[in-house]
Amino acid sequence: MIILGLTGSIGMGKSATAAMFATEGLPVYDADAAVHALYEKGGAAVAPLSERFGDILKDGAVDRAALRAKVVDHPDAMKDLEQIVHPLVGQSQLNFRQQALESESKIAVLDIPLLFETGGDQRCDFVAVVTAPADLQKARVLARGEMSEEQFEQIRAKQMSDADKRARADFIISTAFGFDFARAHVQAIIELLNSLDQNDD
Repeated sequence: MIILGLTGSIGMGKSATAAMFATEGLPVYDADAAVHALYEKGGAAVAPLSERFGDILKDGAVDRAALRAKVVDHPDAMKDLEQIVHPLVGQSQLNFRQQALESESKIAVLDIPLLFETGGDQRCDFVAVVTAPADLQKARVLARGEMSEEQFEQIRAKQMSDADKRARADFIISTAFGFDFARAHVQAIIELLNSLDQNDD
């Protein structure tokens, strides 16, 4: 089975591109959704996070805003958070890989926003980076109405630059020309990886 890592900076269209791979029938691991599941009521991260950080629960689930307030500008607290959550996320990813293998999928996709930043690309056979021009990226994010321009710039500053991601990618998927254009790239990548898999057989 070929593991394709999928990544891209905020506002690049990565989630929409991941959905295209899923529409084509590929199993897709959503790292953000995995974290949300860990934080939900009954999730594996709820008890250890509550024990470490105290009053951060709302209706039995982790209140992300309350947790953020506990760790922002507190490096030691952030390190504790990562030591609790990262192994749980890692286990959920292993479970996904096992399920993908059992389903006899030829290709599985790992949708991970900070793939390069966390070294996750080392566990992938190939990496596809979703990209768009900086002005379009900014316009998309601000159009959501969820954050200020300053907050957007802070997030972008913490992420590896788009240019560096593209330089390290095996495949580049541009969403600058609409999603039909991006979908054609997705289908071409799948076709190529399927041909590689057949050559390995």
